Amino acid sequence: MTGSKTSGEHDQATRAVSAGRVGDWAEHIVNPPIYRGSTHLHANCAALKEAGKSNHDGHFFYGRRGSPTQWALADALTQLEPDAFGTMLYPSGVAALSGALLSSLSSGDVLLMTDNVYDPSRGMANGLFKKMGIETRYFDPLDLDDYSAKFCDRTRAVLLEAPGSLTMEMPDIPRQAAIARERGATSLIDNTWATSLGFPALRHGCDIAIMSLTKHVGGHSDLLMGSASAGERHYRRLRRTAQQLGAYVSPDEASLCLRGLRTMPLRLQRSMDTARQIARWLRDRKEVAHVLCPFLEGDPGYSIWQRDFTGGCGLFSFVLAGRSGAQRAALIDTLDLFGIGYSWGGYESLALPFDPASMRSVMRWPKPGWKEDDRLGVRLSIGLEDATDLIADLERGFAAMDKI
Repeated sequence: MTGSKTSGEHDQATRAVSAGRVGDWAEHIVNPPIYRGSTHLHANCAALKEAGKSNHDGHFFYGRRGSPTQWALADALTQLEPDAFGTMLYPSGVAALSGALLSSLSSGDVLLMTDNVYDPSRGMANGLFKKMGIETRYFDPLDLDDYSAKFCDRTRAVLLEAPGSLTMEMPDIPRQAAIARERGATSLIDNTWATSLGFPALRHGCDIAIMSLTKHVGGHSDLLMGSASAGERHYRRLRRTAQQLGAYVSPDEASLCLRGLRTMPLRLQRSMDTARQIARWLRDRKEVAHVLCPFLEGDPGYSIWQRDFTGGCGLFSFVLAGRSGAQRAALIDTLDLFGIGYSWGGYESLALPFDPASMRSVMRWPKPGWKEDDRLGVRLSIGLEDATDLIADLERGFAAMDKI
């Protein structure tokens, strides 16, 4: 790369465009070629033996260790995560979570997990990890005393998330990470919501930053992938564990992910700006009891978001005021511009009903101080459509809801 600054000193938008563009191809081609191939050839037996001595990206050995397409994506993600030494790629976000956690845990260990965690992480803890003899303890992410009390001499890892899945609580991640470090535990964070652009997790004290690349990095709802970035010590463990598990990503999907990465800053900003407009509009609706949006002024998590984050995304939630499940279904079913489906972070808007009471172990739902009838939630993933059109669509949905 040319210029007076190193890649880490450039603006985020510039890094998103230029990161990962290294190697012989970069001087002649804007996008890295798609290298498909399970077998890497070596000139002779001596070269074959020598190749086995170097286990890091950039060296041909065997297809499972990647080739220039995957290496370019991993390098780009590392450059976008301040203080990262390297990044491992996984075939999905859940695979990234499981691979990263398994790099830090063994049978007999204790894992602390935020109670508002992404539900597949909870399923992993209560299923696979339990069978392996790993104990999981859930903590209230807004109660540092509860969190601290859950540590013991067997605690080896902590899984954090900001904001919390579905219900959007904003915890004090730097403090949580610092406590974990004081207790000798590895802190891992699911940082899919803000990405490294909005929240440089390693710089805020976390040891491993995990993302579902399916969401914002891919950005077009046409791939599944995950990543984990870390400093050198934890990266070595991530790499060793991933290779022992046989984790591998397709070069075709890595190429799509790289393409999405180039426009991610623009898409994040656009979707967040639109989401803020819609959240403000929802806050004034009589049908809405609560808007759960940490970058909305007045939200309980707004001060922490403003202190620690430089961005966010278009994902937030709201809770209906005393409505029934049938009424909520009528609202969502009437929407034309919002698809109904899991995932988020693509260019299209989505709406999803949620009832988190069954997904909580220590946190209460409805939240303390709320009315008991204010419990049915709707999660919105705002895409790149016009804000006025999306608001008009929601207005039609509310009208249909009130006819039930």
